Amino acid sequence: AGKAFRKFLPLFDRVLVERCAAETVTKGGIMIPEKSQGKVLQATVVAVGSGARGKNGEIQPVSVKVGEKVLLPEYGGTKIVLEDKDYYLFRDGDILGKYVD
Repeated sequence: AGKAFRKFLPLFDRVLVERCAAETVTKGGIMIPEKSQGKVLQATVVAVGSGARGKNGEIQPVSVKVGEKVLLPEYGGTKIVLEDKDYYLFRDGDILGKYVD
C-alpha cells in the first residue's frame, strides 16, 4: 500500500484517507446486505499535505498524522483510485475529529 502514496502526495491542507471497512455481519451473526450497511464515517489517514498558508504567510501544519483514525463528514471528499483501492481526499478543516486510544 505504501507504494501508491509515493505516486500521490496531497497538497496544502489536504488529507488522504482510506475508509474503514463496513460491518457486514451483526454481533448476532446476521449478514447485512450492502444497501443497508450505511456509509462508514471512520477512516485511517494515509497521507497529509504540508499545511495551509496562514494570513501571516506561515505554513499552518495539518492537524492529523498518518496512521491516525479520524471521523469524516457524511458528505464531501474527492474519491481517488490508487492501485485499485478507493481513497478519499478531504481538507483538514473538513475532518470532524480523531479517535484517541
